[in-house]
Amino acid sequence: MGDKLLEQVFNLKFMAKTLNRSAVKCEKDEKAERLKVKKAIEKGNVEGAKIYAQNAIRKKHEQLNYLRLASRLDAVVSRLDTQAKMQMVNKNMMAITKNLEKALAANNLEKIAGTMQQFEKQFENLDLQTQVVDGVMSQQAALSTPEDEVGALMQQVADEHGLELQIGLPGASTSVAAAAQAAPEADLTSRLAELKGR
Repeated sequence: MGDKLLEQVFNLKFMAKTLNRSAVKCEKDEKAERLKVKKAIEKGNVEGAKIYAQNAIRKKHEQLNYLRLASRLDAVVSRLDTQAKMQMVNKNMMAITKNLEKALAANNLEKIAGTMQQFEKQFENLDLQTQVVDGVMSQQAALSTPEDEVGALMQQVADEHGLELQIGLPGASTSVAAAAQAAPEADLTSRLAELKGR
């Protein structure tokens, strides 16, 4: 049973590494598509830029999905690892219990104290393993996808390279960017005024 569990842990670790490698490949592909967006914008090819932006966004989503799955596999591996260790702890506990029974029967206080120390150490190890698993599970977070990603990505690439972009939406990208910058400043100003008024 223990050997089979260890084999499963090994296979899942290998799968997680494969998923992480796929995520790295998607990241490279996304960068290549972003470069194509830049070149298309330079040539004034807005339709081509949209297609490349869609490809880049798809690759970004693929990368995040691979990373999410790899993270979940890591959590499963941690649980299986804990399960394998729990089986070892159970075996150790049975042996310790037998030693304790013998010590109690012989009324040997020194042996009883030593056996109790072994019990406490097993429980400390168990607590530590549980904390590690809980930590891994709590690190998983859901990522939300923003709206208008294609236009935003095209505008970002254009801004990064100092290019003009005419998408055909009447000033949408520039007005959105300006509003996004103005909103935090206005919010801070109103909050500051509120605090002064108190």
